[in-house]
Amino acid sequence: MPTCYRHPDRETGLSCSECGRSICTECMTMAPVGLRCPEHAGSVRSRIGGKLRPPKVARAPGRVLDARVTMTLIALNVVVYLITAVQGNGLNSPGGSLYVKWILYGPFVHNGDWWRLVTAMFLHGFLLHIALNMFALYVIGRPVELYLGPTRFLLLYFLSGLAGSAGALVQSPTTPVVGASGAIFGVLGAMLILEWQATGRLAGNALTWIVLNLAINFAYNGVGGNISVGGHVGGLIGGILVTLAFAHWGGRSARYGRIGIGAAAGLVAIAVLSVALAYWRVRGLA
Repeated sequence: MPTCYRHPDRETGLSCSECGRSICTECMTMAPVGLRCPEHAGSVRSRIGGKLRPPKVARAPGRVLDARVTMTLIALNVVVYLITAVQGNGLNSPGGSLYVKWILYGPFVHNGDWWRLVTAMFLHGFLLHIALNMFALYVIGRPVELYLGPTRFLLLYFLSGLAGSAGALVQSPTTPVVGASGAIFGVLGAMLILEWQATGRLAGNALTWIVLNLAINFAYNGVGGNISVGGHVGGLIGGILVTLAFAHWGGRSARYGRIGIGAAAGLVAIAVLSVALAYWRVRGLA
């Protein structure tokens, strides 16, 4: 493992998305896009000869922008959307057999279609819907994946999506639901915990985005919109719990490394609780 350029005794898997230098969690600043070292976060300035100059360092090729899981998820969502657009009535009116087979709908789940708790997160209702979701995933998914690593990020995404599906069913089991928003809110929840671990406070970019998006959700629904607030809140709670499990429930940093027995048990519990809530809500629906 490389070591932090400011703390050579600390191994780390993180690097600044501007200059490529390895940084530990103490030196890391979460930015809207990527992680930043102190110099590029603005907290420390390098002065040479009385003039402000950027540090001369070698960029780490392939490491800084390596967020393959995020980009793969975006590609999968786009491919599925194009398939449903072709099977349906065009880019703004997807449908067809795949759409019907994958959509989240309580009575269908009651009849045994439990895969819908996962597949619905790859469907979208119209062009702006997928455009906004994929932009959000691109912006916040990459820095979180760079911090957690691909395996943990993939677990975070799917478990948050599962919790989001459960939340959507708890709120309204007889309303069809599609979209990756629950999983994306889970990534925001992870960013909230990561910022808290790095800075010691919850107030930051993640909390601002969470409050703003939830306010938009409630305002839009208040004027006749149809956003699944339950799905968003469920995904957010799922993402927070998954990240706390990675951090052994607050005992250490949610960074690279093996997932211990306690963390694995927590992840299984989150999945089981999500499915149990969904089952409780759809039971008896026809």
